[in-house]
Amino acid sequence: MAALAYNLGKREINHYFSVRSAKVLALVAVLLLAACHLASRRYRGNDSCEYLLSSGRFLGEKVWQPHSCMMHKYKMSEAKNCLVDKHIAFIGDSRIRQLFYSFVKIINPQFKEEGNKHENIPFQDKTSSVKVDFLWHPEVNGSMKQCIKVWTEWSIKIHNGSDEALSQYKMNITSIAPLLEKLAKTSDVYWVLQDPVYEDLLSENRKMITNEKIDAYNEAAVSILNSSARNSKSSIKLFSVSKLIAQETIMESLDGLHLPESSRETSAMILMNVYCNKVLKPVDGSCCQPRPPLTLIQKLAACFFTLSIIGYFIFYVIHRNAHRKNKPCTDLESGEEKKNIINTPVSSLEILLQSFCKLGLIMAYFYMCDRANLFMKENKFYTHSSFFIPIIYILVLGVFYNENTKETKVLNREQTDEWKGWMQLVILIYHISGASTFLPVYMHIRVLVAAYLFQTGYGHFSYFWIKGDFGIYRVCQVLFRLNFLVVVLCLVMDRPYQFYYFVPLVTVWFMVIYVTLALWPQIIQKKANGNCLWHLGLLLKLAFLLLCICFLAYSQGAFEKIFSLWPLSKCFELNGNVYEWWFRWRLDRYVVFHGMLFAFIYLALQRWQILSEGKGEPLFSTKISTFLLFISVVSFLTYSIWASSCKNKAQCNELHPSVSVVQIVAFILIRNIPGYARSVYSSFFAWFGKISLELFICQYHIWLAADTRGILVLIPGNPTLNIIISTFIFVCVAHEISQITTDLAQVLIPKDNPSLFRRLACTVAFFCGLLILSSIQDKSRL
Repeated sequence: MAALAYNLGKREINHYFSVRSAKVLALVAVLLLAACHLASRRYRGNDSCEYLLSSGRFLGEKVWQPHSCMMHKYKMSEAKNCLVDKHIAFIGDSRIRQLFYSFVKIINPQFKEEGNKHENIPFQDKTSSVKVDFLWHPEVNGSMKQCIKVWTEWSIKIHNGSDEALSQYKMNITSIAPLLEKLAKTSDVYWVLQDPVYEDLLSENRKMITNEKIDAYNEAAVSILNSSARNSKSSIKLFSVSKLIAQETIMESLDGLHLPESSRETSAMILMNVYCNKVLKPVDGSCCQPRPPLTLIQKLAACFFTLSIIGYFIFYVIHRNAHRKNKPCTDLESGEEKKNIINTPVSSLEILLQSFCKLGLIMAYFYMCDRANLFMKENKFYTHSSFFIPIIYILVLGVFYNENTKETKVLNREQTDEWKGWMQLVILIYHISGASTFLPVYMHIRVLVAAYLFQTGYGHFSYFWIKGDFGIYRVCQVLFRLNFLVVVLCLVMDRPYQFYYFVPLVTVWFMVIYVTLALWPQIIQKKANGNCLWHLGLLLKLAFLLLCICFLAYSQGAFEKIFSLWPLSKCFELNGNVYEWWFRWRLDRYVVFHGMLFAFIYLALQRWQILSEGKGEPLFSTKISTFLLFISVVSFLTYSIWASSCKNKAQCNELHPSVSVVQIVAFILIRNIPGYARSVYSSFFAWFGKISLELFICQYHIWLAADTRGILVLIPGNPTLNIIISTFIFVCVAHEISQITTDLAQVLIPKDNPSLFRRLACTVAFFCGLLILSSIQDKSRL
């Protein structure tokens, strides 16, 4: 009964919720969310600086998250570069002095908090000509008016919290507001609202400072400063976010008045973001940044997709009218419909127009998510629960959706799709949870990336070895499948090819495998079966490949010279050099070779009939299977223990290329030695495995944000619901792009060689044009 209910439950789910209906629902969700965000922007304004200065929340204990945007953590060099030749002044009481110290320590971490507390404090960094002054003015009065600066706090204390003091405070701010507005026309002026206090810890001489009085003073300042500009918005920026920060942290105060150091540092970093984000434009600092201008290539891409959409709708209208003319008509005498004799096949033009039309709409969504300011972005924040709880959820779903395999061979297609699927889901959770900060998780994720490359070596070697198909058609199919989406995103999102590092990695390794096996002498299984010496020849080829890998791995100069040659440099440079490409390649330099070697050994054992791959049969004899399972489990756990005890990322990365294969092979044996394990697979994981490449690439812009540094926020204020909605849309988009890529590959890559070579010539011309346009863009940016 339980099994029957289980199968019926899956049928019900699949019947009422198909992929097509899911995509329609995702489209409706995108349109509604875009409309809501657009209306919100028009109603509340489009200035993320206002959110940064006025609202946010704590992630955990010390990480501040502004509402709707990302805050960059500035380093000393960045701060100096931003503030070169600038003069900044803090004016106020002891709490503003604290803010001054925290701000200066971003520029110079060795700056000491010393000197007379009730006097002016100067700071100057000669290397960058930055001047930051603290001016001691604890009350808004004539002295402050003379300085034309801002802040007060302890007029409450001086006048013992009297109502007359509040009235005098309002008069003083009213008189100083026009001067501040005048100053704000040429400088940035921030009025810091007074922070709350922890009344239980206040000393006797401060008991008159109550939160009720502070709120009254703040309300007076806000109302006067906001109304100081009669017919336009006030130029004075209200720094009210410090009040929110203080409300959460004032309980940690030592005297009930002064904030803990972490809170002061947060406020100082906010000020740095307010000014410097628009100057340095950090990727992970979306607050206060304007939308980047469209490049020439982006404009051309937009025109192409716009014309494709218009062309498809014209084609659709013409085709629909033609279909109406051929519509079955009723025979008046018999009362029956006449059927169409000819069923028109779908033309290549229709497939092209439809595919580019859908792709154009999808790329518009990509641009809105990660280049326009329509949707919001937030920083990542890692907790163990944010990583491990979703892992448990997907594990349960994977077990729920299981099926019998069509074949029971080692690493059959269903099993490799399952493997790719669960690995991709784990990697996605790793990225969105920010788990890279937790070293044991990072090391295990490195193994999953290596496992993808292992499958690249295993899969392509097996194909060439068994099929012996080294034709150009096969190469073009694989290269198109791997690179189509990335090339489109490079054009639309204005990102270098190397930014999507995994695609260049698998592309280069595919070409390495192809060249290794295609070069003379071509050794394939059919030829080797006739003479065992060919096996030795293949091993010599693999040994030479390993020698080349070792040479490039330990000769960074030679590697960089090769990939710095034009036009290779246009593909593999990131931030002006190929170091990132060398690092990524070197990190998993042996694992593709390991995959090729594993495929060779497995296919040889299969040929010699040493393996038992029947349904339900163990892979080897009972004793050997038990022994290998024991060794595999011990090896698997040993690697996990080593990775979990890792203390230094650099040292662990150095060992990773040599030892990652241990856990990969151990997993393969554990998964395949028992016959019952080979006989089933998770259809849930396999479904995701079929679109794993699209999932990996699409996450950069429509699930994560700010080029993977942050999280896309479609539903503000509800992180759980936001993840659910954005994930649903993200998966639907990835699946649709996978189908578009398949459709376009069938049309754009013909099987006959003359047509294929003509297409390749057009492709070369297209990329030459891109190189010329890219050079023009680079010159215009200088």
